[in-house]
Amino acid sequence: MISITFRHVDSSDALKRYSEEKIQKLQKFLRQPMTAKVTLSVDRLKQMAEVRISSGGEHLEAKEATNDMYASIDVVLGKLERQIRSQHGAAKAKAKGGESVRKAPAARVPDLEVDAPRLKSAAKVVKKVAKKRVAKAKR
Repeated sequence: MISITFRHVDSSDALKRYSEEKIQKLQKFLRQPMTAKVTLSVDRLKQMAEVRISSGGEHLEAKEATNDMYASIDVVLGKLERQIRSQHGAAKAKAKGGESVRKAPAARVPDLEVDAPRLKSAAKVVKKVAKKRVAKAKR
């Protein structure tokens, strides 16, 4: 189900058809039936498109303002498609037993004390390179 709301814009069948056709294409990426709420509005000189999609437990939202309503709709749908693909990629990684970089357990973080000699020598190299760059910049 797709509901389209026009705010400060005259409703047009062409805009309705265009946005419905584009949003229906997102259904192929979703596992469950979706409901979409589309708001097309004008704020000063900007044509704004805002779309909220719910499909099962997934809730996606995107908003864009450009000088052309059709362009706004296209950009919003691109944003939603990226959101869907990233959610599905994260779900696949989780299903395979992969871990998110953000949620890596502390045991997997390397112990810095073990590599202290290597870190000291790396710091010396960095200082040496920085001194050379400063000297070269002064010339």
